[in-house]
Amino acid sequence: MDGLANLATTVGNRFATNLRGSFTDLTPEKVIRIVIIAGAYLLLRPYLVKLAGRAQMQSHEEEAARTEAEAKVKISPNELRGMVNIPEDTDEEDDPAGQASGPDWGKKARRRQREIIKRMLEAEEQRLRETLEEQEDKDIEEFLDKE
Repeated sequence: MDGLANLATTVGNRFATNLRGSFTDLTPEKVIRIVIIAGAYLLLRPYLVKLAGRAQMQSHEEEAARTEAEAKVKISPNELRGMVNIPEDTDEEDDPAGQASGPDWGKKARRRQREIIKRMLEAEEQRLRETLEEQEDKDIEEFLDKE
């Protein structure tokens, strides 16, 4: 306890001595130098903050673009289901004016096209499932090899 009191008085004495010495050695040149430095800091600080904010915003935008690109690459079968619009199995014309906007396909052609789209979706889902299973197998093998 005595050492702690000694330390506190030593620190207090040194602080008071250094503070007093700083003000007694203050010459007009040092005062002008301090005023110039403080003024320059106050004038330049807003511009530096703006510049840093702009750089940070650009960094965040690049990171967001990178994560968005990675998210587009890694797509699950469930996410794929909502992205592709499969036409309904109706054979009625959708255009109220009776004019077709594209080629005039017959009923069989529309059905074939729907089937092709469904098969493509199923194949993509199967491929994604297999790659996911392979990744899980690799993870399991990694843990088994460690033992």
